[in-house]
Amino acid sequence: MLFNSWEFAVFGLIVFALYAVLRHEWQNWMLLVASYAFYGAWDWRFLFLLTASALIDYVVGLAIAGTRDRRRQRLFLTASISANLGILGFFKYYNFFAGSLHSLLVAIGVPIGLPALSLVLPLGISFYTFQSMSYGIDVYRGELKPTRNLRDYLLFVSFFPHLVAGPIMRATNLLAQVMTPRRITFTGISDGAFLIFWGLFLKVFVADNLARIANPVFASAGPYDGATVLLGVYAFAFQIYGDFAGYSTMARGLGKCFGFELTENFRLPYVSTNPSEFWQRWHISLSTWLRDYLYVPLGGNRGGALKTYRNLAITMLLGGLWHGAAWRFVVWGAYQGSLLIAYRATRRRTDPVRAPAATGTLEWWLKVVVFFQLVCVGWMFFRAPTVAQALQMLAAVPLHFHFAAPYGTQLLVKILVPLFIVEAVQLVGKDTLAPLRLRPAPRALMYVTCFYLLMVYGAYASKEFIYFQF
Repeated sequence: MLFNSWEFAVFGLIVFALYAVLRHEWQNWMLLVASYAFYGAWDWRFLFLLTASALIDYVVGLAIAGTRDRRRQRLFLTASISANLGILGFFKYYNFFAGSLHSLLVAIGVPIGLPALSLVLPLGISFYTFQSMSYGIDVYRGELKPTRNLRDYLLFVSFFPHLVAGPIMRATNLLAQVMTPRRITFTGISDGAFLIFWGLFLKVFVADNLARIANPVFASAGPYDGATVLLGVYAFAFQIYGDFAGYSTMARGLGKCFGFELTENFRLPYVSTNPSEFWQRWHISLSTWLRDYLYVPLGGNRGGALKTYRNLAITMLLGGLWHGAAWRFVVWGAYQGSLLIAYRATRRRTDPVRAPAATGTLEWWLKVVVFFQLVCVGWMFFRAPTVAQALQMLAAVPLHFHFAAPYGTQLLVKILVPLFIVEAVQLVGKDTLAPLRLRPAPRALMYVTCFYLLMVYGAYASKEFIYFQF
């Protein structure tokens, strides 16, 4: 079931109606069954994998808490991390590494390689593996006491709003909410309904319509025109934003309706002026996960500049690989790491007490526009089928640029104008829910306009979300 489908609308209403009349214990049982039904609708066989991944960390959490021997605790944690990464690596990366090894051996004259396997990537495995694994780490660090309630733990891992594409929740946040009685409130339903509506708009009107512009450009084998490449990459930049932020926003809205607070995963990322700010606004649950469980344990910014750059490079390389088993994601991760390293290196040479440019000033706009171009360079590698094609497209921008608006430019503008207007309200109000605080007349105008665009021009083909593939 897709969030942007009528089947899910019926499913969600039934689940909410049952939830509203049950007490806390039975609410959790019902949500667990509903979450398993939601995931099983894709492929019931992977329910065993989801459960196994969750059980590993549930048992490890109890084992760590059951001993004071730090060496044994490390052994249990190592077993948890190895099992989780082993499962993720087998399903997601086996063929990638097997193929890369074969190519390397052929290049040096040793045509021996591992056999390729016909593996189906389990939906959401990258998300729920990281979420479950963080539980064991937090217990080991003493930041969390393990729960003995298996039902509540399974619900923490499998809660259907965020299960397939995040946000990646922490047990210190979501598990505590699972174990505590919750209340359905008018404010929660009102805020949640807006977030569901806005997320649906981002997906069905923005992302799926922009796919009609971006897909043909990246499907072309060339030769490339620079203006057409820019049109395609700009369209993809807002397509992936609308698609992924749309899912996360709907997930957050669904959570609010049930009385849960899920992490805000996107915070107007394209108004960032530098790479550090970008990763505080884009896929926030992943960037903070990588920071807390990879970058900081590697040493973070301790130990001098060179070690800090090394840690940034490793973190972003693995972050890129998390997105997919292909060299283009590795290159994208390396590029993001390079931006962070360059920003940190140049920032060290500037006045550290200089205040950042005020939002809305000419300096701020210039920085936003320039940095957006750098983000789009990365999106070329992320979206193009191969690294070679991305390089060809990148070279075409300065070398084969014709000053004529390519077909699809007007459509791009028409799609982005309403998005920019609503996001301007969110930017000024410093909150995704800022449109709810508008006066009645402009708020009604915004609702009617977005609803009209969604109903008349929305792409209602129940297209899967991009991050279902990761």
